[in-house]
Amino acid sequence: MPHAIRIHSHGGTEVMQWEQVGLPAPGRGEALIHHTAIGLNFIDVYERGGLYPGTLPMGLGREAAGVVVALGPGTRGLQVGDRVAYASGQAGAYAEERVMPADRLVKIPDGVSDRLAAASMLKGMTAQFLLRRTFRVRKGTVAVVHAAAGGVGLIATQWARRLGATVIGVVGSDAKAEVARQHGCHEVVVLGREDLPTRVRALTKGRGADVVYDSVGADTFFQSLDSLRPLGMMVTFGNASGPVPAFQPLELAKRGSLFLTRPTLFHYIARRADLERSARELFEVIGSGAVRIEIGQTYALRDVADAHRDLEGRRTVGSTVLLP
Repeated sequence: MPHAIRIHSHGGTEVMQWEQVGLPAPGRGEALIHHTAIGLNFIDVYERGGLYPGTLPMGLGREAAGVVVALGPGTRGLQVGDRVAYASGQAGAYAEERVMPADRLVKIPDGVSDRLAAASMLKGMTAQFLLRRTFRVRKGTVAVVHAAAGGVGLIATQWARRLGATVIGVVGSDAKAEVARQHGCHEVVVLGREDLPTRVRALTKGRGADVVYDSVGADTFFQSLDSLRPLGMMVTFGNASGPVPAFQPLELAKRGSLFLTRPTLFHYIARRADLERSARELFEVIGSGAVRIEIGQTYALRDVADAHRDLEGRRTVGSTVLLP
């Protein structure tokens, strides 16, 4: 019987339990996947702690790669033995095996390893929709990217530079600043040492950024707004420091009729065609070498508590992969 990480209450890392789980045979349109690598993301922390509450008991984890070991009746487009990956709207990837809807799986192309796929599906497709759909980055765009040395940040900074943007990365330490520079940032701001809006305006000759991608949340929200040009776009897509507090929409007008959006990946890939497009663009930039996926650390799946503590303590760099 396979094992999985499950929680029976929300809380700290101690609530995650390594348990045997029974799996049903795959039904119509489903596939049984034997996981070979699993991605770690901040949404896992939010769900564990209850910021994004689920029905208990529940699994955790939103992205993984593996091999198809069984197919349900009527399942098309896949064969036993195919290497596949996914980013799921339903938690449960922290497992040795999982039954998944076949239309949520994408085949991993030759030249992309299972670990790279697991490290990049959720984070890479997040970067894709942020840069290509939420705000369409192009030559001449000035983009501010928070957590530029993190999993999404490292992908987004490389990709944005490839698209011709001027990329200003925001990080929390000198070590992460160096990583961000090595991955496409033209300039890097170290929070706590420099005032972000002042630095951005100095770098843009007083104009401000066209777009800010902020995954930090409460601690940086207003600094990000103050870094934008009039009619600029604020994209808040994470809550690493906690959710953004309530504020009056007039604050957007005062700063130049700003645009604000709070997107999530799963709305952008709800249709099969959008999922395929997003994954295809991601695998293309990885395969061409335009974007390098940095796996900064790996952990055994059963040691996921250590991985969560390091992620929350901001001791990770790049992507983290859990190994079943």
